[in-house]
Amino acid sequence: MSSSATGTFRSLNGFNYRIWAGGALVSNVGTWMQRIAQGWLVLTQLTHNNATAMGIVMALQFGPHLLLFPLTGFAADHLNRRKLLIGTQAAMGALALGLGILTITGLVQLWQVFVFAFLQGCVTAFDSPSRHTFVAELVGESDLSNAVALNSTSFNAARMIGPAIAGTLIASVGSGWVFLINAASFVAVLCSLGLLRVSELHRQSRALRNSCSFVEGFRYVRRRPDLQAILLMLFLIGTFGLNFQIFISTMSVTVFHAGASQYGFLTSVMAIGTIAGALLAAGREKPRFVLLLSGAAIFGVGCALAALMPNAFLFGMALIVIGVSALTFTNSTNSLMQLSTEPAMRGRVMAIRLAIALGCTPLGAPIVGWVADAYGPRWALAIGAASGFAAAIVGIHYLVKYRHMSMHLDAGRLRFGIDGDELVKSPGGL
Repeated sequence: MSSSATGTFRSLNGFNYRIWAGGALVSNVGTWMQRIAQGWLVLTQLTHNNATAMGIVMALQFGPHLLLFPLTGFAADHLNRRKLLIGTQAAMGALALGLGILTITGLVQLWQVFVFAFLQGCVTAFDSPSRHTFVAELVGESDLSNAVALNSTSFNAARMIGPAIAGTLIASVGSGWVFLINAASFVAVLCSLGLLRVSELHRQSRALRNSCSFVEGFRYVRRRPDLQAILLMLFLIGTFGLNFQIFISTMSVTVFHAGASQYGFLTSVMAIGTIAGALLAAGREKPRFVLLLSGAAIFGVGCALAALMPNAFLFGMALIVIGVSALTFTNSTNSLMQLSTEPAMRGRVMAIRLAIALGCTPLGAPIVGWVADAYGPRWALAIGAASGFAAAIVGIHYLVKYRHMSMHLDAGRLRFGIDGDELVKSPGGL
């Protein structure tokens, strides 16, 4: 594909990306259906509205990202990513099938959900860095930022469709059938991986295998104040803010006293915001650090508003704000880190990013779940708000120290001046 191509959907001009995007959308819908069904199963069938149990499930599901990232980053940088993805996607489909059979037969117990969540987390830990970095092989460097944004659009379109379908199915046929549908959805992404034109992939330079390969990722980040700032911001929001399964489920069940349909609907409403944020990101030529900063600050505001909302409708409106800001923030961390990292280091750097974004959930989810149980879901959302404001402070500190951010009044309006608007590959500069 020509690097001169422009437009919000320019990555879809390429055959490989179109095939990949189609299969991924189907699989993403199934994944979101399972997330809703699993949360509902734990919260209402296997426990009595126990948010702490939900937090434990999330911890087991995302903890392996932190535990295994030395291996997962190495795999993403050294192995054939397409073949690795075929293996991980098939394994995730098999796990969904197993949980579905247990649930339909009425044999499922809470400890079994814990086990399946942990196994799913282990497989996903290998899948995620390879899937994120594989995008560069599909479209090349020139359209990487656009492809990342379109991936986010697909994921969040699925977030709008999947939960709404899941809420209806849970109420009518039960959670087990939702798990089986998710298992079947993996066939789509496996077919897309099989249909790719391998000769047209944009092959990335591979890292050399040596005993210090894992340590090199940390050394690289240590030399980069920009990456350190992004990762710290991501740690704060990823640990204490991106716990939407807990926020939405507990507000829906214990505050608004609603059923599975409203739980699914509220999750879908939030996806309206995330899709809007993803499409805005896809239309930008390059990511900017200032977008990361504004996304963090608005995320804090959105969580604070959601905590104060008196009814489900207004809570849903606040979720749209949270969705736009969360997507802007997470998508900016993804694009900024990939585009400013050398290709040979990209897998390990992205594994560190995912270990923090997802692997730190085991630290935050049980805490947030306990706060929701002990003090109410509104206080849990207050923790999310604090994480957004704290991340914004980290971003401001980086911009002042390394990018010499300044403020001045221009015609009565407050304006900011930042050095180095262009994305560069030098320490301390984005």
